[in-house]
Amino acid sequence: MSLRPRSWDVIPDETARVARMVFPEGCLAMRARDVLGSVFADTDFTDAFPRRDQPGLSPALLALVSVLQFAEGLSDRQAAHAVRARIDWKYALGLELADQGFDYSVLSEFRARLIAGGMQQRVLDAVVDAAARAGLLSAGGRQRTDSTHVLAVVRDLNRLQFVTETLRSALNALAAAAPHWLASLAEPEWFDRYSARSEDTRFPSRWAARTAHADQVGTDGMVVLSAVAAPTAPVWLRELAAVELLRQVWVQQYHVVDGQIRWRDKKDLPPAGIRYCSPYDPQARTGTKRAASWNGYKIHLTETCEPDAPHLITHVTTTPAPVPDMAVTEAIHTRLAERELLPQVHLVDAGYIDAEHLVTAREKYDIELLGPAKPDSAWQVGVENGFTLDQFSVDWDSQRVTCPTGKTATSWNADQSQDGVPVVRVRFPVSACRPCPVRDRCTRSSAGRRLTLRHRAQHDVLQQARTMQQTEQWQQRYQHRAGVEGTVAQAVRSFGLRRSRYHGLAKTGLQHLLTAAGINLHRLNAWWQDIPFAATRTSHFAALRPTG
Repeated sequence: MSLRPRSWDVIPDETARVARMVFPEGCLAMRARDVLGSVFADTDFTDAFPRRDQPGLSPALLALVSVLQFAEGLSDRQAAHAVRARIDWKYALGLELADQGFDYSVLSEFRARLIAGGMQQRVLDAVVDAAARAGLLSAGGRQRTDSTHVLAVVRDLNRLQFVTETLRSALNALAAAAPHWLASLAEPEWFDRYSARSEDTRFPSRWAARTAHADQVGTDGMVVLSAVAAPTAPVWLRELAAVELLRQVWVQQYHVVDGQIRWRDKKDLPPAGIRYCSPYDPQARTGTKRAASWNGYKIHLTETCEPDAPHLITHVTTTPAPVPDMAVTEAIHTRLAERELLPQVHLVDAGYIDAEHLVTAREKYDIELLGPAKPDSAWQVGVENGFTLDQFSVDWDSQRVTCPTGKTATSWNADQSQDGVPVVRVRFPVSACRPCPVRDRCTRSSAGRRLTLRHRAQHDVLQQARTMQQTEQWQQRYQHRAGVEGTVAQAVRSFGLRRSRYHGLAKTGLQHLLTAAGINLHRLNAWWQDIPFAATRTSHFAALRPTG
């Protein structure tokens, strides 16, 4: 399907007349067209369409249909039907009333082209740019970021179910690709073990029996892998995605002990960042936050939060579930800088902040990264009148540290932390610490007190942040971050953000970008209708709290 550009300048007269008659006060789709104009242009998607091929639909039209689709939570079939049947959509798309639309499968193909061309970000960028052209968004001010978990569109399986289902998936793929080859390999018992889904199978309840069953599954899987790798087997069998996944899962879940395949102990598994959790979505991972655990992904939403402008989502990042929030802070700032949408103040929670980010945000992007810096975790913090790091005087020029009692450190060495962060190791002499009358408030080591310092800029900014966040002024400024939790709640409850529609990180990420663009349309529509921001909800009982 090649690019077939179309004009967005004029709405057909009959379409406009009927739409104004049916919606005299307008609606979301019509207001978006009237105020924002042509949000998308065909030239934005030139790279995704060949120059010579069968003429196709306008990609700008398909992009706007996709945003409207996610703004209303429609399936592909429902969205294609809305293009054919709904007057407000025909108005927004500039179509004749008699336009017959297109087959719903075109939307899936369009999303695939966006992903193949690496153009997923353009759907949100276009809506944000249109809002900026309308004077509703600009750089500076405040923005805030938060994350939430996203469930993959797969069933949750325990480890025994997972390995069984992985082997069953590979057997089904081989049965479809080479039925005669597999029939000659399969043992009669396999049809009882792997014909039904693992969650429909009754596994042994005793742990020893479950482990023995898992070992048997591992042995059966090795038979398949060995047969596929044999010189007499067709070479293309080992290239099947399900077979390759079987091989990788077996490396993670099994090992060889005395020549026998054995199920790994839970403590012997690889880290969650690389460990598979489903044979049907190889990119999904297991994430954990406090007591919650889930299989899937994580989304980070960044939005504006000025009181005199609509709160619009400016950036969306989707990552595997185990990726910590701190890993995306720099990427968010880089992307906002490229879009010329950097804020003056970026409100985040503690997961996005460390000393390096505080310094980088200020020096590289001229941003105040405002959030609770992690407190000093040394045991001295919990001791009455304990000597914490901030009580030591650091002379960076002479590389000298003085303790609260006036003793001076004798050792100053550059080093790296366990995470590879450059640090300075400081050690006080034993002769100064051992006779100290307040030693129990400072160190429990038989040697002298030891300190680990960040480099100067990071050390200073971290100490300053820890001091400032104790003030009432800082607390009042930080209160504005809480509103992003309402955005997350809206995205989850009204737009289905919590559960992925598709398999894979790329498709899930595109879903999130389209959803964010849809949320922006709803928020712009509320702004155009002068609907005020929702107030923080307070229960009837909480409202009775005494003011004192």
